[in-house]
Amino acid sequence: QVQLVESGGGLVQAGGSLRLSCVASGRTFGAYVMGWFRQAPGKEREFVARINRSGGVTHYADSVKSRFIISRDNAKNTVQLQMNSLKPEDTAVYYCAAALFAGYSDRYDYTSAYGYWGQGTQVTVSS
Repeated sequence: QVQLVESGGGLVQAGGSLRLSCVASGRTFGAYVMGWFRQAPGKEREFVARINRSGGVTHYADSVKSRFIISRDNAKNTVQLQMNSLKPEDTAVYYCAAALFAGYSDRYDYTSAYGYWGQGTQVTVSS
């Protein structure tokens, strides 16, 4: 069982930066692939970024590539999302998610791979 709690959301002007954090409970954090997803009003939840168990491999949605950076600290049970050059279209509720590793594939780009979710944190980017 893993419980996830996000923080760091807020209101920022276009071009600004925010850093989201997610703290996980439990002693097996290193066994999970961690992902960030987002959901804008009226839209489906979409993949943003993910990081493998060791933190050595990351993958991003095309829409955030080169602007966002995902990282993790297994000693502190945390995963972060550094968001730079924010755009109004980045406005959404951002969710942290955890998936037990089940093989190497692109399944971790999809919500169905993740069994644990945080409550979400609102990010609003004004133009």
